[in-house]
Amino acid sequence: MKLNPEKYNRNISLLCPVCGNSEMEHVEESETVKCTDCGIELTKDELIKENGQNIDSHIDEIKEELSKDVQKQLNEIFSKAFKGSKNIRIK
Repeated sequence: MKLNPEKYNRNISLLCPVCGNSEMEHVEESETVKCTDCGIELTKDELIKENGQNIDSHIDEIKEELSKDVQKQLNEIFSKAFKGSKNIRIK
């Protein structure tokens, strides 16, 4: 079994901190994005900072999933390696 990195890819919708809208448009000749609903303008860094909790929860979810998959893979490797051994049991 080999870990598939594509399994851990996520698309995270960044939400407007004022109205919760997920649609933003890039403001011409500027480093800001503008909410299509309420019109607030934020830099990309500010938008990411405002969505930090949402981003962190996705990171935690990926960490947990990856940890479980690595543990499962290690169990399979050790089970195959010690298959038939009467002295060693893998749970």
